[in-house]
Amino acid sequence: MIKIDSRNSRPIYEQIIDSIKENILKGILRPGDKLPSVREMSSMITANPNTVSRAYMELERQGVTETLRGKGTFVSSNYKPKVEEESMEKLKDDIKKIIVEAYYMGIEKEDMIEIIEDLYKEVKKK
Repeated sequence: MIKIDSRNSRPIYEQIIDSIKENILKGILRPGDKLPSVREMSSMITANPNTVSRAYMELERQGVTETLRGKGTFVSSNYKPKVEEESMEKLKDDIKKIIVEAYYMGIEKEDMIEIIEDLYKEVKKK
């Protein structure tokens, strides 16, 4: 369910967030589904409970999940994706780095667009 790559330089809490969001996008997690408790999740992925808690708090801040006291954390049923300016700038920066890397690998613009379209379809697959 949740994929964590210990060799990845990204912080584990960000990988947890990304993995949960991807599972929602793919329909693996649906609105109203209960996420594992912080302790369960930390045990499943062998991560510090504080790291999982940080990821859960950020998901709730973004409106992706909601926590019901005494019941747990659930995928939000009324989540509406919104573009935050800071997130958009980070995304643009990441894409720019990928474009530069692709250029030096000899990958043409048309091939990059095709790769992005294929990956988008793969992620959206339910």
